[in-house]
Amino acid sequence: MSSTLLTEDTGVPFHQLQAEQLRVFRDAWDAAGHQGTPRTSVSRSIFPLVTDADRQMFGREALSRDQVGHIDGGIARFGKTYAAEPDVLIEQLAADEAVQAADTVLLTVPNLLGVDYNAHLLESF
Repeated sequence: MSSTLLTEDTGVPFHQLQAEQLRVFRDAWDAAGHQGTPRTSVSRSIFPLVTDADRQMFGREALSRDQVGHIDGGIARFGKTYAAEPDVLIEQLAADEAVQAADTVLLTVPNLLGVDYNAHLLESF
């Protein structure tokens, strides 16, 4: 499981760095002689903009980019937030190398907005 944060920054876009980590993990799994195929997952903040309320709360995130910051004294790279109309989200996620490489995508939802709004977000998918 790889989250929306990586505790390294090599200048490579977040989704490419994360996809590389998945490849390294799978190679190490094989090299260790483990049986079967390991499952992998990545997390993403994804907001389909389907109502005026969605656009008001998350519309600015449509311009989101990877961010670099500091955690525990080291450099970290944070993945972008995806917020767009559903057809645009499909294109963006299809271009996300880690999403394509992972077996599962976990959605992060803003729990402060409550159960009803989060249910709406999940139904929008």
